[in-house]
Amino acid sequence: MVDLETIFPGLAGATYQVTSPATGLYNCIAWSTGDLSRWWWPDALKQRYWPPGVAREETVAAFQDAFAGLGFAVCQNESLEPEFEKIALFADDEGPQHAARQLLNGRWTSKLGELEDVEHDLHDLEGVEYGKVVVFLSRPIAVP
Repeated sequence: MVDLETIFPGLAGATYQVTSPATGLYNCIAWSTGDLSRWWWPDALKQRYWPPGVAREETVAAFQDAFAGLGFAVCQNESLEPEFEKIALFADDEGPQHAARQLLNGRWTSKLGELEDVEHDLHDLEGVEYGKVVVFLSRPIAVP
């Protein structure tokens, strides 16, 4: 079993919990959008899903465009706003590395690559693996 706290030192001593088992079916980008059926990534060989019409490049702008196609727009911060869903995009010098989704309780949920999904505080995952949060996006919560 992989030690999440070794990979993500910010989790050590933090209040986090594993919320579902490891799977390679979907990744953090898909998880943040609610898509549990496929792995989202703008790979050049087109082996992974990427929204049609969005530049297939690992840039913050391309990821923002991918989320914009689902109704997300850049917002100011991670503050909980009950009428909005929020996503935090993490990046390092190489480009986007991770996305997390805010839960209704104000905490965040992430799919850690092919590892588990976890509930955590936002900045617990910043570091070598994912870089830091570079942009927040939000959309109104759909009313059934």
